[in-house]
Amino acid sequence: MIKTVIKIALLVVIVLLGYMLYESINEPIVYQEQYNKRKEAVVNRLKLIRDAQVAYKTIHNKYTGSFDTLIDFVKTGNLKVLRMEGTLTDSMLQAGMTEVEALKKGIIKRDTMFISVKDSICKRLSPDSMRFVPFVGKEFELGAGQLTTGSGLVIPVFEAKVLNKVYLAGLDEQQRINMDNEAKQLDRYPGLKVGSLEEANNNAGNWE
Repeated sequence: MIKTVIKIALLVVIVLLGYMLYESINEPIVYQEQYNKRKEAVVNRLKLIRDAQVAYKTIHNKYTGSFDTLIDFVKTGNLKVLRMEGTLTDSMLQAGMTEVEALKKGIIKRDTMFISVKDSICKRLSPDSMRFVPFVGKEFELGAGQLTTGSGLVIPVFEAKVLNKVYLAGLDEQQRINMDNEAKQLDRYPGLKVGSLEEANNNAGNWE
C-alpha cells in the first residue's frame, strides 16, 4: 500500500515537473508571438497617423497635436492631385519643344482633381479608431510643434507614441521590464513612436 502511494506521489511530481518545464520553454515563445502581433498592429496604426499628418500638412502647412482635428480632417478633407497624360518624346525634345508648348497643342494634359483623404489613406479603418492603441483601447500620445534647424530654418514637426507598458499590458511583465531597461541603457524611447518633437527625423518611426 505504501509503495503504491509513493509511486502515485512520484508520478504526480514527475507530471508537475514536466508541466513546469514545458511552461518555462513555451512561455517565451508565446510572449514573442503576442509581442510581434501587437507591435505590428501598433506600427500600422502609427503609419496611418503619419499619413494623415502628412496629408494635413499639405493643406495647412503644419501638423496638428489634436486627434479631434486630425480625425475630422480625414473624414472631411480633400487632397489636390495633379493628373498627367501624355509625354514629350525624345524627338520633340530634340526639336526644342517645351512642356508649355506641348500643353498648348494638347500633346500632353495636366488636370487637377480632388480625392477625399479618407478614401486615400483610411480605406479599411474608421478614422475614429486612429487615436486608439490596438488591443488595449488607450489613446496614443500626440503632439505637434516647430523646430529650428542648425541652419536657422523653422520646420513643423509632430510625434505620436505609446509606451511599452501601455501596448503590452497583460503580457509577461518581466519581459516588458527587460525591454524598458534595454531602451533606457541605449537612451531610446521605451515604446513605439513616429516623428519627433526634439529632432528633425523626417517623420521616421523608431522601428524603422
